[in-house]
Amino acid sequence: MSNTIISKDLANRKLNITREFAAPVEKVWKAWTDSSILDKWWAPRPWKAETKTMNFTEGGMWLYCMAGPNGEQSWNKVDFKTIEPGHSFTAVSTFCDEQGNIVETFPTMHWHNVFQANGDKSKMAITITFDKEADLAKILEMGFEGGFTMGLNNLDEVLAQ
Repeated sequence: MSNTIISKDLANRKLNITREFAAPVEKVWKAWTDSSILDKWWAPRPWKAETKTMNFTEGGMWLYCMAGPNGEQSWNKVDFKTIEPGHSFTAVSTFCDEQGNIVETFPTMHWHNVFQANGDKSKMAITITFDKEADLAKILEMGFEGGFTMGLNNLDEVLAQ
């Protein structure tokens, strides 16, 4: 439906992402906060997201795996910091092992997600901040822009169902 806009602010170690969805904000919020829906869209195809555990509360955590078509696994842990139900949340995302132990060689991503109603549509604005400029560069080298855009395209399909 709508294009994903990703702008890079290298000096401030930030990615700014905006996207509009043809769905009410309540439905978009639920797609971001319910692991059974997240698993349907989060990973770029042919990869799949597989939630091991999720507790969407302040201080809670989402531990999931991005499973590749040839048995590859990339584990990630998201620690939820603040939640304003139906409107915004902040979280810290780190690469980890299956038990949630952080892999220090990968960048930490600090997410601030904001959701706004726009008539019968929704607008999402995300700011991802990195500890170091090199961390932002590494995430971009790993294909974040293309992969995240593919995931958001998957979300369009899920929201249309």
